[in-house]
Amino acid sequence: MKLTYAEIRDWTEEETRKRLTSSETEVAQIMKVAAQAGVTEAQALYGQILLDGKGVVQDQTEALRWFSEAAKAGHAMAMNMVGRCCEHGWGTQVNKSLAAQWYEAAAKRDLDWGMYNLATLYCLGEGVTMNREEAFRLFSQAAELGHAKSVNMLGGFYEDGWVVEQDMAMAASLYYKAAQRGDFRGEFNHARMLIDAGQIDEAAVWLRKLHASATSAFLQKVAGWLSQRQDPALLQLAGELG
Repeated sequence: MKLTYAEIRDWTEEETRKRLTSSETEVAQIMKVAAQAGVTEAQALYGQILLDGKGVVQDQTEALRWFSEAAKAGHAMAMNMVGRCCEHGWGTQVNKSLAAQWYEAAAKRDLDWGMYNLATLYCLGEGVTMNREEAFRLFSQAAELGHAKSVNMLGGFYEDGWVVEQDMAMAASLYYKAAQRGDFRGEFNHARMLIDAGQIDEAAVWLRKLHASATSAFLQKVAGWLSQRQDPALLQLAGELG
């Protein structure tokens, strides 16, 4: 029998928890029914399910449609995801200027990911005029909300002397904070600082954490970087990560 939203609403908390931890296919069906019933959170979640292809056939166009529905209702993460679709051409043409507008809308609703994504565009000058001062401000706002990737980006500003005076101690501190919060680029940058300080064994601990968090492409880049080092322990790590 076809699942209805009335049935979903009648579930007990225990039944709901059980259903939402079942198969990806069942979770996708539940979210679809709730999304079709106009539940904003479900619309945003179903959009992500369609984008990822979890429990359903991947459909970027439909994902964007559901993100857009939730965004119209003021859902900040859905706004951010419409921006992502526009930036990367998921279900639509690439339009980085429009992506920036959606990220800004999400950022104004205090969404850390909206701040981070908009700041990244300002850093690159894509869809907006390059503005590192504005990027720094947005990364700082997101970092205050606990956004690990933004903390790592601030480390880069202090390391390279963008907008602020170069401060390697501050950069190292920020990279460590990002690493502690699980950002894989933060883990690498923290390890890089440790290597420069001669703390190879401690750096190796952080580099091995990358297996659990980093993308395969990033692991390959790290392996290539390590292979250029002279220390035998780092050369061994290059082999492990590559």
